[in-house]
Amino acid sequence: MRYKDAGVDFSAAHRAKSKIRKLARQTFNSKVLREVGAFGGFYALNGLPRDAVLVASVDGVGTKLKIAFEMNRHASVGEDLVNHCVNDITVHGASPLFFLDYLATGHLRPAVAEEVILGIARACRANGCALIGGETAEMPGFYPENEYDLAGCIVGWVHRSKIVDGSRIRPGDLILGLPSQGLHTNGYSLARKVLLERGRMKLSQRVPELGRTLGEELLETHRCYRPILRPLLDQGYIKGLVHITGGGITDNTPRILPAGCQAEITLGTWPTLPIFDLIARLGKVPQDEMLRTFNMGLGMLVVISKQHWVHVTAVLRKRREKFWLVGRIIRGKPGVRYVKDPSFKRADSCA
Repeated sequence: MRYKDAGVDFSAAHRAKSKIRKLARQTFNSKVLREVGAFGGFYALNGLPRDAVLVASVDGVGTKLKIAFEMNRHASVGEDLVNHCVNDITVHGASPLFFLDYLATGHLRPAVAEEVILGIARACRANGCALIGGETAEMPGFYPENEYDLAGCIVGWVHRSKIVDGSRIRPGDLILGLPSQGLHTNGYSLARKVLLERGRMKLSQRVPELGRTLGEELLETHRCYRPILRPLLDQGYIKGLVHITGGGITDNTPRILPAGCQAEITLGTWPTLPIFDLIARLGKVPQDEMLRTFNMGLGMLVVISKQHWVHVTAVLRKRREKFWLVGRIIRGKPGVRYVKDPSFKRADSCA
């Protein structure tokens, strides 16, 4: 027998990796020292300041992949992966340096692998991040037919003196919310259960309240917030950032709160996206469950001091970025307190 008889096709893998190398090369800069294909990726750190701190993060796309499988569209989940990871290090003030991906499948389909890496490379180029390596694993019998798993690792850097970790947050600070573009990459297990199983909806079905098909809505790309946040980080206006991923506002916000500080979030101060209203209605999902599962229309929370309100909002308006004043920091145990206060000042959004 040959390895191919066991389900592993070296020739197909070689063809796929040859195309992947070409896509990765498009993201290279002068710091990349070797082609993709070595046992490790090489990236020179010369030119970084002496106080540079490396910041790393690893993540996946989760069961959003199930939507990509059914629709046979794969580039967008590659972009999701990179944008999610970029956001995760941006919240600490870091800029991306390089990225590595892991694509595992039962039977390698070169065209699908190339499409996934196309999305990864596209997002890497947009973020000035070099794709210096990765792993494409073929494991027959381990994954269902025509399915794969996808994960990635990003490394960036930040000046030690400019690390954003929430330690400067104090009672009285304001919390701004920046809009998401949909579910991003979290909550898909519940969303699929409600919409596709209980609601018996089809991905090809056009949903009037969404203005497009359900599949198009669920494959909407995870937004990257780095371009909007970078000028605010450079000017030192941001005290803390919360990337709203799995766990929603409820579980992610406490990750940056110092002792004695609690986040008070005022419900109704931002518009909830129609997809979340649809999930809540069809699944009869309680509000507290929605808030700890989905981003609810806010992909990033920004904590600033009151004195920087004018400067920060001016930058956001200049970039025509929508935002809402959604809460404030109060004294208390680190966590989130939800309130409904019609007298709470609602910020004007910038279209």
